[in-house]
Amino acid sequence: MTERSPSSTPVVRCPGCQKSLVYSTDNPWRPFCSERCRGADLGAWASERYRVAASPPQDDDDPIAPPAV
Repeated sequence: MTERSPSSTPVVRCPGCQKSLVYSTDNPWRPFCSERCRGADLGAWASERYRVAASPPQDDDDPIAPPAV
């Protein structure tokens, strides 16, 4: 959920630790609150703890069966 700070800058939650922070260009780790949270998230992707669902690739070497008559 995004809130607004008094200066009209969005306030968001860090995806790593859920701490509220102002989403601005002053934060080099945005949308994370710190380098630690950013690194932990990158490590989770690198270790494949996070995965994107996809269909298995079709092998191009498989012969295509002729249509049934």
